[in-house]
Amino acid sequence: MLVLRLLNVVAPAYFLCISLVTFVLQIFLFIPSMFRDPSTTPLFSPAVLHGALFLFLSANALGNYVLVIQSSPEDLGKGLNLGKGSEVVADWLDGSRSPGSALPSTHFCRLCARVTQRHDHHCFFTGNCIGSSNMRNFIMFCLYTSLACLDSLVAGMAYISAALSMSFANPLAFLTLLPHSISQFFSGALLSSEMFVILMLYLWLGIGLACAGFCCHQMLLILRGQTRYQVRKGMVVRARPWRENLQEVFGKRWLLGLLIPVLNVGSDCCRQKEK
Repeated sequence: MLVLRLLNVVAPAYFLCISLVTFVLQIFLFIPSMFRDPSTTPLFSPAVLHGALFLFLSANALGNYVLVIQSSPEDLGKGLNLGKGSEVVADWLDGSRSPGSALPSTHFCRLCARVTQRHDHHCFFTGNCIGSSNMRNFIMFCLYTSLACLDSLVAGMAYISAALSMSFANPLAFLTLLPHSISQFFSGALLSSEMFVILMLYLWLGIGLACAGFCCHQMLLILRGQTRYQVRKGMVVRARPWRENLQEVFGKRWLLGLLIPVLNVGSDCCRQKEK
């Protein structure tokens, strides 16, 4: 339990540090290097277009990250009689089962010490539980984080290609870049800044693939009307049309939430709270 609590603090700090390093590399290294091409017009130069795209992706990723934390699931167990005697309370604190007779589709998280509605999982990178109130923002966070990592990966490869006068036309060039760069770095033929960018390339690739895979996995679960907790516990859910499952998570203003970070306005869970 102590390790999990420590991870709950280290993971958000790790994400914020990676975001800060990515922003600094993009603004002060990658984008300025694109202005060196004299054949492009200043207004529609690759640097301006890439900078606008990166700021759009970063704003959505960080905006949804903040909204995931801000709209964390409420503690439904406050002020409620969850059961009779200490036996039921112990089950809730242990997280082994959720008394469906008291609060259906709920789960007690030991790290957050709260009872969440439609609990999916606990995200260490946000330090919060993911439930019905912040599921859409979490999916948008994963989507835009993967796109921002892909954007940084492409920009970093263009910078390394120009700095080292190498081509990535051969797919094996990227696979052999790291071991070849390490040997050059220790022999003194590669600068520390260039070696750092090369390491970040592989880090962006790993984070981008992980976020993209997690986003696709969550979308499949949403289409089936399930959560990760229900799948892990083998719970049977009522079959519903996939359109209703999507609307329950994304609401009617799904297009607005796809373009800018917004709360789950118009979703079923918000309407239930208003009632």
